[in-house]
Amino acid sequence: MNQVLLLIDVQRNMLRPPQPVPGAEAVSAAITALLERARMAGIPVIFVRNNGGEGDPDAPGTPGWELVHEVLPGELVVDKHAPDAFAGTGLAWMLPPTVSVVVAGMQSEWCVRETSLAALGHGHAVTLVRGAHATYDDGGPAADISRKVEEELAAAGVRVTEASDLSF
Repeated sequence: MNQVLLLIDVQRNMLRPPQPVPGAEAVSAAITALLERARMAGIPVIFVRNNGGEGDPDAPGTPGWELVHEVLPGELVVDKHAPDAFAGTGLAWMLPPTVSVVVAGMQSEWCVRETSLAALGHGHAVTLVRGAHATYDDGGPAADISRKVEEELAAAGVRVTEASDLSF
């Protein structure tokens, strides 16, 4: 295994009504296409699922907590309680030291950023797929926030690329 697809918080509360992220249809389609390509290429897939607190739209067991995509046999699910998917989970143990991590998912400025930086810190090459991550409008347009995160991560050493430029 030289690559793994890490889908971060691709959950119903972010991509389905009543409060999807801006551009949810496009980002959802991009993530679905990326997932299908990875599966066809035999790339391992790990779903990271956020576990919100009581009353949160992604509280465990609620419809918003559910993953958008079906988890197939052999694919893994990591439940997390912090923006960094490595914090307090077994994710570091699931990833061989030399594996490259391809990242897509939700919320660009929180979980996508923190998990990407943590993966770098664990010594992994990290690729963030442009158009396959998103967030909400919060102090500015969501697209601007996502673009700024891409710039920040690129400066930190993350490869930011179009899905069409991936090798799988």
